[in-house]
Amino acid sequence: MKLTVLAATGGIGRHLLDQALERGHDVTAVVRNPAKLGEQPWARVVQADLATAGPAELRAAVEGADAVLSGLGAVGKAGIGVAEHGTRAVIGAMRQTGVRRLVVVSAAPVGTVPSPDRPHPPRHDPGEGPVLRYLLTPLVKRVLRAHYADLARMEDAVRASTLDWTVVRPPRLTDKALTRDYRTAHGRNVRGGGSVSRADVAHCMLRSLDDPGTIRQVLGIAD
Repeated sequence: MKLTVLAATGGIGRHLLDQALERGHDVTAVVRNPAKLGEQPWARVVQADLATAGPAELRAAVEGADAVLSGLGAVGKAGIGVAEHGTRAVIGAMRQTGVRRLVVVSAAPVGTVPSPDRPHPPRHDPGEGPVLRYLLTPLVKRVLRAHYADLARMEDAVRASTLDWTVVRPPRLTDKALTRDYRTAHGRNVRGGGSVSRADVAHCMLRSLDDPGTIRQVLGIAD
């Protein structure tokens, strides 16, 4: 399969790149700084700043791809906005080139975050237990308010597209090793799920490419 990976040097993006190559896929890595990839002879590399790039700059990166996978997300306050902007740009490039399949990573609390297209989201996610619902989720949403607002606007763009999309919403991310032993839930967060490794999120995103049941679905994931 021919895949394009956005933010391929990021925490999840690097796992997407490595796992896709291990599976024998033909991969194009879109990165702002190619030097961060190190020696990478098996992937085609396209340099683009996804905080500013437009569809025209991404067209060559997605043309001919079977799917686009995005690990986009802000790192620190300076990066807020990259998820929405970069995703809108790649959606534009996909429309221009006829590429249909898009898988993006978001975050577990985003389903209850207001956005322009969802000004009145549910107050609580049905997958949340009492501790998450009344303690941890409100605390995290206050601390990362701007980051989640960026992801919520990104999800607006994805849902409004005519693409075959999947949104994966993990809770707290860890750097633990790939286990392939995680839980998923359609349309809600995973009950009792407090964390998941970046490697397992990448595995889930790649696995969704072979599952038509994930198209136009939000997937919760957790250990």
